[in-house]
Amino acid sequence: MGNSYAGQLKTTRFEEVLHNSIEASLRSNSLVPRPIFSQLYLEAEQQLSALEGGSRVDNEEEEEEGDGGLEQNCPPNPYQMHPPPEGCCTTDGFCQAGKDLRLVSISSEPIDVPVGFLLVGAKSPSLPDHLLVCAVDKRFLPDDNGHNALLGFSGNCVGCGKKGFCYFTEFSNHINLKLTTQPKKQKHLKYYLVRNAQGTLTKGPLICWKGSEFRSRQASVGVCSSSLFPPLDSSGPPAPFPGEPGPGTTPSAPLGAPQAGPAPDHSALTAALGPAVFNGKDSPKHQPLVKNRLSAVPRPSALGILSNSGPPKKRHKGWSPESPSASDGGYPQGAGTRAKYESAGVTCMPQVGLVGPASVTFPVVASGEPVSVPDNLLKICKAKPVIFKGHGNFPYLCGNLNDVVVSPLLYTCYQNSQSISRAYEQYGAATIQPISEEMQLLLTVYYLVQLAADQVPLMEDLEQIFLRSWRESHLTEIRQYQQAPPQPFPPVQGAVAPVTSAQLPWLAGLAASSCNDSVHIIECTYSLAEGLSEMFRLLIEGKLAKTNYVVIICACRSAAIDSCIAVTGKYQARILSESLLTPAEYQKEVNYELVTGKVDSLGAFFSTLCPEGDIDILLDKFHQENQGLVSSSLTASSVTKSASLDVSGAPVCTSYHLEPHRIRPFQLAVAQKLLSHVCSIADSSTQNLDLGSFEKVDFLICIPPSEVTYQQTLFHVWHSGVLLELGLEKEHVTRQRVEQYVLKLDAEAQTKFKSFLQNSFQNPHTLFVLIHDHAHWDLVSSAVHNLYSQSDPSVGLVDRLLNCKEVKEAPNIVTLHVTSFPYALQTQHTLVSPYNEIHWPASYSDGVDLYPENKKYFGLSEFIESTLSGHSLPLLRYDSSFEAMVTALGKRFPRLHSAVIRTFVLVQHYAAAMMAVSGLSQMKNYTSVETLEITQNLINSPKQCPCGHGLMVLLRVPCSPLAAVAYERLAHVRARLALEEHFEIILGNPASGITIGKHFLKQLKVWQNIEDAEWRPQTYLELEGLPCILIFSGMDPHGESLPRSLRYCDLRLINSSCLVRTALEQELGLAAYFVSSEAPLEKGARTEALESDGEKLSSTDNEDEELVTEDGTMITRPLQCVCFETGSTSEKRSPVKRERSRSHDSASSSLSSKASSSAPCGESSAGPSQGERARSPPPCGPSEEARAPGERQRLRAAGGPPSVISRHSPGLTPQPDPSLKSGQRGVQVSAPSASSSGSASSPALPAAGPLVLQASQCSMTKSCRQPPVVFLPKLVYDMVTSTDGSGLPKAASLLPSHSVMWASSFRPLLSKTMTSTEQSLYYRQWTVPRPGHMDYGNRAEGRVDGFHPRRLLLSGPPQIGKTGAYLQFLSILSRMLIRLTEVDVYDEEEININLREDSDWHYLQLSDPWPDLELFKKLPFDYIIHDPKYEDASLICSHHQSVKSEDRGTHRKPEDLYLRRQTARMRLSKFAAYNTYHHCEQCHQYMGFHPRYQLYESTLHAFAFSYSMLGEEIQLHFIIPKSKEHHFVFSQPGGQLESMRLPLVTDKSHEYIKSPTFTPTTGRHEHGLFNLYHAMDGASHLHVLVVKEYEMAIYKKYWPNHIMLVLPSIFNSAGVGAAHFLIKELSYHNLELERNRQEELGIKPQDIWPFIVISDDSCVMWNVVDIDGGGERSREFSWSERNVSLKHIMQHIEASPNITHYALIGMRKWSSKTGSREVREPFSRCHVHDFIVLNVDLTQNVQYNQNRFMCDDVDFNLRVHSAGLLLCRFNRFSVMKKQIAVGGHRSFHITSKVSDSPMAVVPAQYICAPDSKHTFLAAPAQLLLEKFLQHHSHRFFPLSLKNPGHPVLSVDCYLNLGSQISVCYVSSRPHSLNISCSDFVFSGLLLYLCDSFVGASFLKKFHFLKGATLCVICQDRNSLRQTVVRLELEDEWQFRLRDEFQTANAKEDRPLFFLTGRHI
Repeated sequence: MGNSYAGQLKTTRFEEVLHNSIEASLRSNSLVPRPIFSQLYLEAEQQLSALEGGSRVDNEEEEEEGDGGLEQNCPPNPYQMHPPPEGCCTTDGFCQAGKDLRLVSISSEPIDVPVGFLLVGAKSPSLPDHLLVCAVDKRFLPDDNGHNALLGFSGNCVGCGKKGFCYFTEFSNHINLKLTTQPKKQKHLKYYLVRNAQGTLTKGPLICWKGSEFRSRQASVGVCSSSLFPPLDSSGPPAPFPGEPGPGTTPSAPLGAPQAGPAPDHSALTAALGPAVFNGKDSPKHQPLVKNRLSAVPRPSALGILSNSGPPKKRHKGWSPESPSASDGGYPQGAGTRAKYESAGVTCMPQVGLVGPASVTFPVVASGEPVSVPDNLLKICKAKPVIFKGHGNFPYLCGNLNDVVVSPLLYTCYQNSQSISRAYEQYGAATIQPISEEMQLLLTVYYLVQLAADQVPLMEDLEQIFLRSWRESHLTEIRQYQQAPPQPFPPVQGAVAPVTSAQLPWLAGLAASSCNDSVHIIECTYSLAEGLSEMFRLLIEGKLAKTNYVVIICACRSAAIDSCIAVTGKYQARILSESLLTPAEYQKEVNYELVTGKVDSLGAFFSTLCPEGDIDILLDKFHQENQGLVSSSLTASSVTKSASLDVSGAPVCTSYHLEPHRIRPFQLAVAQKLLSHVCSIADSSTQNLDLGSFEKVDFLICIPPSEVTYQQTLFHVWHSGVLLELGLEKEHVTRQRVEQYVLKLDAEAQTKFKSFLQNSFQNPHTLFVLIHDHAHWDLVSSAVHNLYSQSDPSVGLVDRLLNCKEVKEAPNIVTLHVTSFPYALQTQHTLVSPYNEIHWPASYSDGVDLYPENKKYFGLSEFIESTLSGHSLPLLRYDSSFEAMVTALGKRFPRLHSAVIRTFVLVQHYAAAMMAVSGLSQMKNYTSVETLEITQNLINSPKQCPCGHGLMVLLRVPCSPLAAVAYERLAHVRARLALEEHFEIILGNPASGITIGKHFLKQLKVWQNIEDAEWRPQTYLELEGLPCILIFSGMDPHGESLPRSLRYCDLRLINSSCLVRTALEQELGLAAYFVSSEAPLEKGARTEALESDGEKLSSTDNEDEELVTEDGTMITRPLQCVCFETGSTSEKRSPVKRERSRSHDSASSSLSSKASSSAPCGESSAGPSQGERARSPPPCGPSEEARAPGERQRLRAAGGPPSVISRHSPGLTPQPDPSLKSGQRGVQVSAPSASSSGSASSPALPAAGPLVLQASQCSMTKSCRQPPVVFLPKLVYDMVTSTDGSGLPKAASLLPSHSVMWASSFRPLLSKTMTSTEQSLYYRQWTVPRPGHMDYGNRAEGRVDGFHPRRLLLSGPPQIGKTGAYLQFLSILSRMLIRLTEVDVYDEEEININLREDSDWHYLQLSDPWPDLELFKKLPFDYIIHDPKYEDASLICSHHQSVKSEDRGTHRKPEDLYLRRQTARMRLSKFAAYNTYHHCEQCHQYMGFHPRYQLYESTLHAFAFSYSMLGEEIQLHFIIPKSKEHHFVFSQPGGQLESMRLPLVTDKSHEYIKSPTFTPTTGRHEHGLFNLYHAMDGASHLHVLVVKEYEMAIYKKYWPNHIMLVLPSIFNSAGVGAAHFLIKELSYHNLELERNRQEELGIKPQDIWPFIVISDDSCVMWNVVDIDGGGERSREFSWSERNVSLKHIMQHIEASPNITHYALIGMRKWSSKTGSREVREPFSRCHVHDFIVLNVDLTQNVQYNQNRFMCDDVDFNLRVHSAGLLLCRFNRFSVMKKQIAVGGHRSFHITSKVSDSPMAVVPAQYICAPDSKHTFLAAPAQLLLEKFLQHHSHRFFPLSLKNPGHPVLSVDCYLNLGSQISVCYVSSRPHSLNISCSDFVFSGLLLYLCDSFVGASFLKKFHFLKGATLCVICQDRNSLRQTVVRLELEDEWQFRLRDEFQTANAKEDRPLFFLTGRHI
């Protein structure tokens, strides 16, 4: 066996496995990463793996999923598992009895362990992250040296308690190990399990099979560690605190993949050692943990509630004490403030590469001597070094621990990258090894070397580098295996020699040699401790001043390396250490610095900068000097301005208008998408939503606790009119009423929510839509709330309310999450199905504007676009002089948080800029160009407008205490400069409303025409046009919308270390904006902002779409802030001195200063001089004239950081000419931002023609055309504008949210071509929630599919109109529900009413409930058809009528017949019949879909009877559900169907309907109204659907609980006549069978009930007319109509006296136009249609014509009457027929048989001459005949046209000859009733398939006009001739050869033949 098999593949399907590349795994539709890499390798020989750089014995032997243990070198045995017994549980992690065995589930449960048995943990290959608990006899386990284990096995199952397993194979089957190899205890029993101090069962030491592993490990560890540590290496941790951080707390730690950082097997201590190591040490850490609100989300014990507690594939030597699940108890009590939060922040932790949840500032339990941290390290270094643990052991630290930060982030990253993700298992070759530790370290050094001085390392970048390196190094094997069949001996990779640990320091030094000492390598000979000491020494000596990173390598150990990396660069160390703080800690830190006065030193420093001494002294001086002058002139001007508004004729600004509320096309499209998703939930067969049972819609909108958002939402709801539309409120909705529908998620939310739940419970017929707006906020699970409920009741509120059991289970609550940043709701555990996600649609598809609007959205991708393409000024900028100042001060004040420094610097800049604009020109050197531009435009803009409209500056200060400081300081400076009436300063705090001064309040009221004295602005939108600085605080924006007058979005203070995609996009979303698209756009300037499904993430490749005009002039966009200063004078400003900014782009600064100073018209000069210039423009070229003065200022002001592009990481973007860039920057167009980077970009800045320079142009005019300018911190700017390998902004590849983590570091990048749907699938595959996330426990609920069926997610870019869209959705949902309860019924008045004569044929007993038989017999029969559907049918003449042709209705085109029939919309009553879309509780059982019942089983029964006319036996099939078998009689034994049970005439029960109902149907399996449960009012009834054979399956699927009568296949193409014929024949046959059966029981044959009902499939409701008569014969009576059940009508009819004497009973068709004349007589003797009660006994000898397609009911009525039988219509009953657009007779399409094209064939082509070459048609001959006669019978009967006095004589049948020809029906049967024909002279004779009753003598009785025509129709030419001879027709009729025709059928389709002739 030997080495030859080393590394052999486990599978032969290698090509197939390999073929699916990483990209394929990404694009797969599966939402969970496919388990690709389990069992990838066999363990190779250690010598072989040494070649791969993985030669550490101790690391190789614990491969989690490998075949470790003894059999490493053997080829695998093919092993076939026994199939589990029937019905047992086969779920992974459970035994076959269904009991949970997973350690995480039962760790705290008491387990009964027999004496001599031990608890051990077994590993299952299908559950790599879990241990299964087993009880094993210790005699069969090895001792400490790996010896003395008995062969064999004895064990018990701890789940179900089953004892006495004697074979491990049997046992492994019982615990569902599902092995593919021979079960061996050595392989699968891995760990002893021990109880810790809390009594919880945890993973203990490894079980030492055969001793080899343990000895080798001891040998290798011995070098560095004392004898205490070897056992620690693999022991299980005691969890000193139940919330101990578990594996999930590491950033990027894969859940479900073999895990790196948290691998408990090396982060653990045995219970036995626990007390010794931790004695007394855990208390300081763990008590504060509880108090500290969110910093430690409940953390599982080290084995964790987490499912990913498995160790990594590769183990590292030495216990890494700091891995996140390590117990942190061993740190001294004097640890720094962050000690207690080490690796804690689960939910709020900023989670990106550089950000990590584990900041440590204390020593770590480790081997070797401790390293002392020097005392004044921070003082000397000006920053706290951040030390990242790398590989191997990390030494103790002691001494001044406050001045260092230790983080396990890098360690975790290395671990993750070594546990090759399961997603790559498909490559499956043993030669493909994880990337070696040496290679990892070397790549890290390369990465650090290429980082720029202002860049910060990102773990995401490093992971991608490792992934790329690993893929490239194995590309050859991958390709090789894809091309060639698998070989028995895969080639060993020998092409590139791996890096050895000896070469590593040399190679690392070589790599670092080129970087000017920014990376310093320290090599140690003995342990890391000496390297750390050396580093601290160098730091203290100042020798690392230029060094940003120190890499310490100790490669002394033979087997492995130890390493760590220290970040010593002041900038990088500060950002990294701050990024390790959770948001809560960040605020706490800032608060602490403010409260303790630490910031005073900063203030003192600023005051020394000013040339005049303290700025405040300068301000006071200015105030005193200018007090009289300034205030009088300024207030005078503002007073005159406001006065001029009131004077008629004074200038008033026309550009100010608040937009009316209207729905945009996009919002409507999204609302309809939402509606269709709700409908698809309802339509699915899961019965999760029964839309049919809801009558109205109610809703509740949940929003974050922001007062402004609350008011804004109230405003939207109020103005949308949705409350009136939903009928929730009557007219005049009050504000208090609106507040019922919006819930602010604060402390009071619970009571309001309870009433909502109660309301939903009490109103089961109302559909409640629970809208969770801003849904990415507060995803903390309620479990976390239980820990911290004392400190903050709002923690986890969303989870407690929206995910409570009542909401999840309520069948009438639909939850809709709405957010711009859905990523945290798109994890592996999400509750929202991917099919229930709705993404905002793309505006363009293939260049077509899908939703033309006059406004275009401007979002994040457009902002990025403005920085990338050379055609316009960037709208995203950063302020290099500000950044330089912050960096300098950061070094000076290392103990202050940078947020504090940044805020103070920025406030200082604003203060200096205000002073500079007010005339203290010397102060402009103490601000930045950007801040000066903002301030000038802010102060000057109101002066350009007659009304004083100005612009808004948004100053974002996330930390509330700092915001308060900024507000006070700016307000103070404004007061001293007497600028209080120029602009307002507003402190925007989520918790409170908006406060503004009286002066500005008055202005707003005037602008908005508000009379109300109490009015105050409550939303930021109402500040439209107010010149103001809005200081916007709060850690997260909560969806507040900003007005269009927002011109500058100053985000320089956002927490730049929070590099998480949601956080970044949320901040940038504040500037998102709608730009008016009416401005002329140049080529390519389309806004493709609305990125979503159809579009790509951000197409930033439109470089060619320059907006530069042809003659080279820069575009002249309408600019928002034209700011002239006319009041004061001041000297010209010199170009800003850039040198003092010490910014890192000094070269570009000087360049930009030159550019701005040399720009034409002196753009660098200040405001006042521009005012003069504006009045008399200096001579300058055309390109300059075109620029607005505001642009010039901006040219000067924006000189700042023009080299934006060149700062990108090398080679990623084309670099435009820097001078051009800086020139363009001046023409900056400002614009709002932030769609999610799911939105596409485009350069859609509207370009306008040259502006006419007006001295007074309102800034509002331009505001609607341009988005605001956004200022970002440099770090964020680089993150947003640089792109990664996929062409996407770097920001898109960040961790999507704080509350989730990557499932694996081996994940592909997001792709630029991904739609929003694909992006969602990506996140669903590659992210998992952290333990604190509300979805964390979702998969544990046991359902594979954890999706909630009634939960939807709507995502769209920020500020794009999602609120309007979901309110519109509520409206259309409500309309649809109303529409669902309504139905279109035919509403046509009866035809031919005026043709009746008022003779004696009225039934005059008006009050009779039933017809009196004797009276009724005396009534004559009314031949005329009154049913409006037969308006186009031939009139039937009787001797009672003489009809004038004009009395007929107007002729309609046949194709319009359906379209133009009149309908009325009716509300469905509770007695309606329903189609398949109706589901309600009552009729579930009736329908067969009840969850308690299995889908109904049915049986198929054949039923045969002979029928002489067909000349053969008819075989019908019944499908009878089990639940309906009681209606039938079956033979005993044998179970043959014998008959259908019939009741007795004498039965009087009111519990059931006696008549069986038959409904023939075709093409209407979904829409036919077969659910008669409600119509029958729940009464028992027998209902049979009559279907064609080919439709049987589909009808059975939709109606599983209905009885089906399946017609023989010969009738597949037949019409309704065949169905009627068979129903009647079957029913008569059944009547005879029942008579025979019941005669034996002593019942007379005439007592068996002979009636059946034949009903159309569109009868929807039934009505009854109540008459209030004024006397028996009185003409005066009143009547009313009401809806009743079919049960009521049927029982009334069935109770009629002498009912068996009536052959046919029917009712009126409902019409709203019914007059008293129709209902006055209760009964008529006339035609009945649609819903008939048929006496099969009396009509035994009268058949339906089975060939007929149309008018077969009229034909049958005439025959029944002529047989002397009674037809009775109950006029006081009516049936409503629903208009159904599909199926029925319209399902017959007549097409040509030959041509493929479905060309319509006109009716004239339906017949042809026999033997002609005519195209044959694919349709039944009878249908062609009937259609032809309907449209073209005038060809056969020309004399009959419009000649009702001379009708066509039709013998034995009624065929429709069209509305202009009248017919007279006669029956040839002996003794039949016919009208007297002696008065008639006929214009034609129609003989249709006449039988032997028609003889020559019979025809001789009738008289015909000369020239009258004859048409004889027969089955074939032969019978045609025979008929002519038999009837002696040639005596009176003349025939010509050419008068013979046939239907256009092929011979095999049996055409009909006809002969025409003329009367002689």
